[in-house]
This record gives sequence, structure tokens and C-alpha cells, in this order.
Amino acid sequence: MKTVIYYFSGTGNSLAVAKKIAATLGDCEIVPVASLQDTPGEITPAGERVGIVCPVYFTGVPMMVAEFVGRLDYSRVRYTFAIVTFGGSGSGPALRQLDKLIRKQHGRGLDAGFAVKMPGNYILMYGSPTGTKQVDLLESADNEVMGIIPIIGRCEHRDIPGAFPGRLFHAVAYPWFTTHARKKARKFTVTSACTSCGSCVKVCPTGNIDLVQGKPVWKDRCEVCCGCIHLCPAGAIQAGPHTAKRPRYHNPSVSIAELEGQYGKKK
Repeated sequence: MKTVIYYFSGTGNSLAVAKKIAATLGDCEIVPVASLQDTPGEITPAGERVGIVCPVYFTGVPMMVAEFVGRLDYSRVRYTFAIVTFGGSGSGPALRQLDKLIRKQHGRGLDAGFAVKMPGNYILMYGSPTGTKQVDLLESADNEVMGIIPIIGRCEHRDIPGAFPGRLFHAVAYPWFTTHARKKARKFTVTSACTSCGSCVKVCPTGNIDLVQGKPVWKDRCEVCCGCIHLCPAGAIQAGPHTAKRPRYHNPSVSIAELEGQYGKKK
């Protein structure tokens, strides 16, 4: 059975998970959600098993992912799964959100949902883990993914978690996020360390950054994935007074080249 995995990734965690599944499962295609955002109409997966892999943002999924799953044609899909990567909390509500969105489109929700804890990257609020803590988190995540793969391979059903406190928090936190996310790009600035390399333009999954006179300018399509600030090779991008002291992060199993060009890229 062919598998198609649609992923969204800012600094590589979700792409690392998608790559590991594809390499182990076999006959698997991975497609960046960002590459299809401007494709009009319904999207028909080229496989009978479909996966969604993405991070958790404020107890929900990236806005681009939420819009995307409602455009998929599930009529030929036999098994649908989702894996959300998270650094703090909110994985249960995010999976329930995906389940609800797919159920609305398909009449049947997720067949299985999983959550994998990985180093967080929301540098606007905190610093990503470093050193042995980061290594331990990534090793634990790899083990979790390897345990998930056989379940997916056998097309087993797994219930979607849905504790009431999580649903309540999602009802408050996620609408706030979706209301404010597009405005977050206003926080991003660039210092004199900028070399005009254009890396920020290439890694942005929404095509939200232009170089104007050699310096990045952010527009109004920000998903707050933080890829631009973490992956800038000169460390020239900041977002407020605190980010200069916070470490940058990208998943070591994913190269920056793999994260470049998701917007518009067809795999």
C-alpha cells in the first residue's frame, strides 16, 4: 500500500519524523504542505494511506495545515493517520482538531493519532533545549517514532486523546493564536550582521519574506514557524529584546537545504 505523508516543518522536527517513517515503511512519498497552498481546488493523494505530520502551535495545528486537510479528497484513502510534534503541551487538542477537520470533509476522522515530544522552537517565548537535554529528547523521539511505524504499517486503529481541560484550553488559546499569528511578523527585525544571503527567503514555507535592498522584509502570511530566525546563518534576525540571548535550533537529522524551498516545491 502506498503512503503519502504531507508535512509542515519550520525547523525540521516534523520533517525528520516524516523522513524516518518514509525510510522505514517503504513505498512512501513525503510532500510539503507549503508546496500545495496555492494549488486551487481539491487535492487527491497518490496513495491509499495518508499521513499528516506537523507541529503543535498553541494547542492546535498550523493554520496552513488546518486549511489544507479540508481540501484533501479522501474517497480513495483507506487509512488516515496524524503525528504531531510538540515541545510543551497541547498535543491532544491538536490531534482532535485534525480529527474533526477530516471528519467534516470525509465523514470519517483519523484512524490513528500520535504525539511525539521534541525540542521546542518558539524562541519568541523561550529558548530551545541544548546539550544533553536536546540529545535525550531527540533520542526519545526517535524511539517513539520507531514504535509508531509498525502500527501505521498494519493500519491499526488508535483512539484520539481528548481530555476536557485540553479541549477547554484549546477553545481559548488557539483562537487567540490564529487572530495574532499574522501580526507576529511585525516583531521580526534584522541586525547589521545580515549578509543578504537570502536564506530566510528560501526557508520560509509561506513565501512571506522578500529581500528589499538586500534586507528581509516580512509580509502578512506568517505562520510563526520561526524558521527564519533559527536558520539564519549569521544569527542576524531577532524578534524583540530577548531572542538575542536564546539559542537557535534546527533538527540535526534535517539539513537546512531540505527546509529551503518548501513553498512551491513539488516532491
